Amino acid sequence: MGMPVIVSGTETRCQAISDIIESVALEQAALAHILNAEGEKLQKIVATERVTPAQLLDTNKSVKKVVDSVSRLELVLQAKLDLFSDCACVECATTTTSTTSTTTTTTEE
Repeated sequence: MGMPVIVSGTETRCQAISDIIESVALEQAALAHILNAEGEKLQKIVATERVTPAQLLDTNKSVKKVVDSVSRLELVLQAKLDLFSDCACVECATTTTSTTSTTTTTTEE
């Protein structure tokens, strides 16, 4: 998986809000990959033949630390989204609609 690139658009408020929401979505996808990797780590250690209880406990502690960290990061991401929870963004919808209609109705001669 390559590094995602967010191309900065016009410097409007609407674009800035969209960029923040997109960045949250990308961060959540990355965190999902991390959690998936931790699950695979657990599955591998449990499937190992001569695993000791100490190894299981060490692996569990490691996974717990990662899950706790991801949980804290999710709270930060939720706080980012909450900044815009009361944002109706009427001007964004109007800008998009008028841009779309302008683009649609403009013809080249």
